[in-house]
Amino acid sequence: MPNLAATVAVATALISGGAMAQPAKPMIVLVHGAFADSSSWNGVIAHLQKEGYPTVAIANPLRSLSGDARVVSDVIKSIEGPVILVGHSYGGQVITNAAKGHENVKSLVFVAAFAPDAGEAAADLAGKFPGGTLGEALVPPVKLTDGGVDLYIDQAKFHAQFAHDVPAGAAALMAAGQRPITEGALTEKSGQPAWKSLPSFFIYGDGDKNIPAQALGFMAERAGSKRTVVIKGASHVVMVSQPEAVAELIREAARSAALQRP
Repeated sequence: MPNLAATVAVATALISGGAMAQPAKPMIVLVHGAFADSSSWNGVIAHLQKEGYPTVAIANPLRSLSGDARVVSDVIKSIEGPVILVGHSYGGQVITNAAKGHENVKSLVFVAAFAPDAGEAAADLAGKFPGGTLGEALVPPVKLTDGGVDLYIDQAKFHAQFAHDVPAGAAALMAAGQRPITEGALTEKSGQPAWKSLPSFFIYGDGDKNIPAQALGFMAERAGSKRTVVIKGASHVVMVSQPEAVAELIREAARSAALQRP
């Protein structure tokens, strides 16, 4: 019996050691874009958390590209272990600037998002190809005391412009709670992009009216996207209307990152 007890003890130690050796899932850091807020990620978060992925949705200030990138960079700095950075819309520009200098960032996921090169601004890319109608849906800018202006989508046009594949009631709530972005943030030039050195993944809808699908496809190809998912008819808020598809691409980015670990 002593031999049996010793065998069981060794087996238990090996099983425990094997479990402990399993790499922890990476932290998923989600960054919303203009006219949205952190709650726009709720559906995606629910899917990720079911599979044990730790998540945090950052409140993106939407004040300036450099300042917003610093906010996200500071959060990354506080995280121990690997990070998958996910950005929606203008948030894509933020993550590709914020990731620089952080070795724990393993992949970037662009969700209907800008992926600018150095010297490009979101506004430049939005107008690079035809099809975008955001300018026609904005209300007159709100003047700020610092001399800048805030931009909002007209609530009456929000559903058709921003979220046509979301139920009208939900879109009305999103319209009322939309976060404005400064014009300066959209026109500020980007720095050296992290997508040149990190694996990138893209998902967007071909019914996007904020960033034309042609522009999104151009950016995905230029970034050497590891996987690009195009959802037929989906709006700009594909993370709200198609949360499972977005969550699956994030999981793929996380699995890919795990395979690349030494």
